Amino acid sequence: MEEFNQSLFLLINAPAHPAPVLLAIAELFAGYVIWLVPLSLAALWLRGGEHIRKLMLEAALSGVVGLLIAQAIGLVWQHPRPFMIGLGHQLIPHVADSSFPSDHLTLLWSVAFGLLVHRESRAAGAPLALLGLPVAWARIYLGVHFPLDMVGAGLVAILSAGLCRREARWLVNPLLPWATAMHHRVFAPLIRHGWVAK
Repeated sequence: MEEFNQSLFLLINAPAHPAPVLLAIAELFAGYVIWLVPLSLAALWLRGGEHIRKLMLEAALSGVVGLLIAQAIGLVWQHPRPFMIGLGHQLIPHVADSSFPSDHLTLLWSVAFGLLVHRESRAAGAPLALLGLPVAWARIYLGVHFPLDMVGAGLVAILSAGLCRREARWLVNPLLPWATAMHHRVFAPLIRHGWVAK
C-alpha cells in the first residue's frame, strides 16, 4: 500500500520547475480556498433563521471534531510527509509533522459533509465538498501530502459529520441558546436595520 501511495504521489507531484500559472493555481487551492469555510458558515449564519444557525453550528462542530480526530491519529501514528523522506518536490513551506490525514482537507470536508447531511444546507455543502478535490490535488502537487492522506481526510470527515448529526442534541443543542444570545447582542444594530436575520 505504501509503494502504491508513493507511486501515485510521484505521478501527481509537480516537476522541479512547474509552469508558473499551474504553480499559482495550486498555491491558491492549497492555501486560500480553506477561507471559504468560515466565510460560508458566517454568511449563512447571518442571513438564516434559527434553524439554519443550528445547522451552521453543527457543521462548525463537525469541523472541530474532525480536526481533533485527525490530530489524535497523527499523535498515534506518525507518518512522514514526502519531503521528510526526500521524495518528490516540495514547493511550499510546511512544518515536518505527521502527514496522515490531511488536517487541511479534514477541516474542509468535515464542514462540507456536515452541511451536506441536511437538505436545507446541501446547496452550500456541495460546492465546498467539490472544492476539496482540487485542494487535495494541490497539496499533493506541491509536495506536502500523499494521496492516501486525502483518503484518510475524507473518511475522518464522514465520521465527524455523521457523529455530529447523530449526537446533535448533546453537541449542538446546549450551545445554540448561548450562540443565539451572542448573535443578538453582537449584531443588534444590523438586525434592527434588517441587514442580518433575527
